[in-house]
Parts: sequence; C-alpha cells; structure tokens
Amino acid sequence: MTEADVKNLLSQYRASIDNIDAALVHMLAERFRCTQAVGVLKATHGLPPADPAREQTQIARLRRLADEAQLDPDFAEKFLNFIIREVIRHHEAIAASSSGETMNDASSSGENAGAASNGTENSAASSGGRQTI
Repeated sequence: MTEADVKNLLSQYRASIDNIDAALVHMLAERFRCTQAVGVLKATHGLPPADPAREQTQIARLRRLADEAQLDPDFAEKFLNFIIREVIRHHEAIAASSSGETMNDASSSGENAGAASNGTENSAASSGGRQTI
C-alpha cells in the first residue's frame, strides 16, 4: 500500500468517524428532549427526579447490548452513568423551578446523581479485546 493509499484510507475512516459523531450528537439531543419531557411530567406530579430501579434496569440492558456489539460493557456503563447524572441534574432543575427552589437547594436536598454512578468510574476491568474508542 502506498503512502497515498494510506492517506486516502485514513481520510475515509475519519470521514466515517465524523459522520458517526454527528449522528451521536443528534441522537443525544433527541434523547435529552425526551428526558426533558419526563422531567416536566415528574415535577408536575411530584415524582422524584431520580429513579434508581429504572437506572439499574437501563444499565443492565445497556451492558448486554454492549457485550453483544463487542463494546466494553464497563465503558458503556460509564457512558450511561454520565448521561443519567445529566438527566437527573436537569430533572432537579425542573423540579426546583416548579417548586420555587434554587438549583443549590435542590442539589442539597439529597436527590443527587451520586446513586447513579455506582463507583464505576474507578473500575479497572479489562476490556477483553472489545472496542472502547
């Protein structure tokens, strides 16, 4: 393979990566639009911002999907935990604004995203040959 061939192939791979990154951003934006609606519904009906049982179900589901896709399940779990923390933060803000609290009041009320992390940020498990980006 010539140097020109390598550069061309590298350019093609990078174009694919750029397209995937754009798709991820759009999918995350749509996901957050949906979770925003969930946050409004929860606040309207006095439901807590966090749902630990739902979070655990989603984490287990995502780990299975990651394993099937040959993606490191620990990476997938960390990624979902990051998203869950952001969603809970948004839900707390929605609940606070509907009850007249400030964001700092809501954060100190005990409804925080710490339960969503499960300590996976410190996991040192091997990737087992799976793709982790």
